[in-house]
Amino acid sequence: MSRSFKFCPRCAQAMTTLHHGGVDRLACPDPACGYIHWDNPVPVVAAIVEHEGELILARNVAWPGRFFALITGFLEKDDPSPESGVRREVKEELNLDAQAVNFVGHYPFERMNQLIIAYHVVATGEIRLNEELAEYKRVAPAKARYWPAATGLALRDWLISRGHQPEPIALA
Repeated sequence: MSRSFKFCPRCAQAMTTLHHGGVDRLACPDPACGYIHWDNPVPVVAAIVEHEGELILARNVAWPGRFFALITGFLEKDDPSPESGVRREVKEELNLDAQAVNFVGHYPFERMNQLIIAYHVVATGEIRLNEELAEYKRVAPAKARYWPAATGLALRDWLISRGHQPEPIALA
């Protein structure tokens, strides 16, 4: 359960844990207020970017080490659909234009309380990283490996759908 709220955003009383709807939730203890923090997952779009026949994996500037992953971003309230959101993220982060966008699946990422909505994106253009990304690498689909969580599972499923037998990356 998220501990993002210490005080009620409506009446400023200290939040407490109450059993509501069969689940323990953060809530305001004042029955007159009645605020409940539902702690619903945040929707995130993820792109398995294919550019010139290779997959593009990127490393975020905030990540330690040399871990490369899919292009991801929050679904924004102005995005008309998750598909348009993933197109926007690929353009913002890589400066690439999505030519084809195909749904792969949705995956829970419990640690971050996110729902990953994954797509395979065939993109064209010249790669230019935005300020969120430190570097990228190209990987032939036949040589791609996946990480056993969230976006890595989307990559695994897409690779299998293409006839590949990907190996997992051991996470320390």
